Amino acid sequence: MMANNWQDRVATAIFWLSALFIVAILAGIIGYIIIKGISSINLDFILQPPSKAGREGGISTTIVSTGYLTLMSLLIAVPIGAGSAIYLEEYARSKNRFARLVNLTSETLAGIPSIIFGLFGFVFFVLFLEMGWSILSGSMTLAIMILPTITRTSQEAISAVPYEYRDNSLALGASKWQTVWKVILPSSLPGIITGIILSIGRAVGETAALILTAGSSLGMPLSPADPARTMSVHLYVLVAEGISMERAFGTAFLIVVLIMIINYFANLSLSKIAKSMR
Repeated sequence: MMANNWQDRVATAIFWLSALFIVAILAGIIGYIIIKGISSINLDFILQPPSKAGREGGISTTIVSTGYLTLMSLLIAVPIGAGSAIYLEEYARSKNRFARLVNLTSETLAGIPSIIFGLFGFVFFVLFLEMGWSILSGSMTLAIMILPTITRTSQEAISAVPYEYRDNSLALGASKWQTVWKVILPSSLPGIITGIILSIGRAVGETAALILTAGSSLGMPLSPADPARTMSVHLYVLVAEGISMERAFGTAFLIVVLIMIINYFANLSLSKIAKSMR
């Protein structure tokens, strides 16, 4: 009995130390970025466009470009990802070959490095389809990247809906599609939204794929055919070319704050899912 208590204490201590180690790493990274970058944050830095390759001015155009690219990629990826999840969970329960192929494809896409997506987007969208470096090329590449996340989280959210909901709806005379639209989707919506929020986080932090597809223009994008530079790409250029470390840390500070806000809303959605399933 004493041996079991000793083993439990050792295991508990190891788990606590592991958790504290992760928290310490996160706190160290965020703290370092805050200390280095907060001095650069002011209204001019946020509202003014960059000038002289980023040495002066702010990052307003990169903020707009980031939002533009993220929104367009979501408009492409969300209907396809959610639709695939509905098919896999509601219409392909026999797990036929095509369903297994879709699942395998989704899992494979999730493990591909972002630079490979960028190379594909450059060859296919930029060169073959002659879209050039543009928001459209970048957003379509981003959509392919975030598609597995949206599909998998949507599948999990839909599969978590109790089967009694489906049976009761069908027993009342509703069709399969009416059951999906009126019962399954509303019940699984928090989980789907969580996947979308997590996908936004990946899109905001993406760099390699967007350099090859969206370009690196500092101008304000006015249409999907215009090139653009996102915040993460701007950060990379500032550091790689040694333009301004001070502004690089300021940009990194804003990216970290944005990612933290996105993660907060993701966790909030997850807590709502847990409450709704009780």
